[in-house]
Amino acid sequence: MLSSDTAAPVDRPNLSKDYLAGTAPEEWVSMQPDTFYKEKNIDLRLGTEVAALDPAARKVMLADGKSLDYDRLLLATGAEPVRLQIPGAGQPNVHVLRSLSDSRAIIASAKDAKRAVVIGASFIGLEVAASLIARKLEVHVVAPDERPMEKVLGPQFGDFVRKLHEEKGVVFHLRDQVEAISGKTVKLKSGGTLEADLVVTGNRRAAAPVTRREGRPRARQGRRGERAAGDQRTGHLRGRRQSRAGPTRIAASRLRVEHWVVAQRQGQAAAFAMMGDRTPFEAVPFFWSQHYDIPINYVGHAEKWDEIAVEGDVAGKDCLVRYKMKGRTLAAASIFRDVDNLKAEVAMERERA
Repeated sequence: MLSSDTAAPVDRPNLSKDYLAGTAPEEWVSMQPDTFYKEKNIDLRLGTEVAALDPAARKVMLADGKSLDYDRLLLATGAEPVRLQIPGAGQPNVHVLRSLSDSRAIIASAKDAKRAVVIGASFIGLEVAASLIARKLEVHVVAPDERPMEKVLGPQFGDFVRKLHEEKGVVFHLRDQVEAISGKTVKLKSGGTLEADLVVTGNRRAAAPVTRREGRPRARQGRRGERAAGDQRTGHLRGRRQSRAGPTRIAASRLRVEHWVVAQRQGQAAAFAMMGDRTPFEAVPFFWSQHYDIPINYVGHAEKWDEIAVEGDVAGKDCLVRYKMKGRTLAAASIFRDVDNLKAEVAMERERA
């Protein structure tokens, strides 16, 4: 197992939630104890860069000049955060969040900070905002959206999320963008400025490319023994919209499902496929997001809808919200209705069986 990270595999959702908030120790973050890899005969090589692949010779070339032979190869490098292309984005007080080292760096910067600006009102951005509020920082969120997370959860949920964060002290600057960062001053496109000891970007991620010395790994067919899982699928299968967690019958077209649980399940499916199991990956996508003491569970996938059906009360923090297209439920989001959420997932699985 080759990884450019300096830490062993971690529970990434914790990096923007409990660990970043300071409510969970770092021991919780590791996926497995250090002894696990040796016990399972896994040669884990951290801080290792892959320079190129040679599918014809079935070799992986490393940046240090060494090479490794393989019978089967899985590309599961994940993605890199999208870096801001604005003046001042490279300053040491400007952070992205992907790895454990990124989370550590934000925590270190937060210790002496009073004010923070989070760029982006996505799930990661708002989880970071909640974590920094827990660390007693003044937090401002800048995003071009009219409402937080409206594109995924709809306007009613978006209004609820905004109010929830505002009640905790978050200040939103919506329908606006960061134009430049100079020292501890963040300049907005609207003309205003914000003071920030710490800036965190919560932008979408881009798949990390891998150089092929010759040929292209066939991620799906695996004719030469190469496969791709997670974010890498987007880069290796051209001419199709690819799921970040693999093909699924959750919708008629290919999807980009950018969530950890689904990517984890695809890794398991890829392992079985490499051992000869050709069962298609058809798991119903699922993710959760934690905002202070409020969990939002989401199952399915809806990029668009023509109806939002609310069961219960969103503002009352007791609801199941269904996102439908032509009467068919594509996804459901819930607050404190775990059983109903599981029932919705089972119904989607049965519909697509």
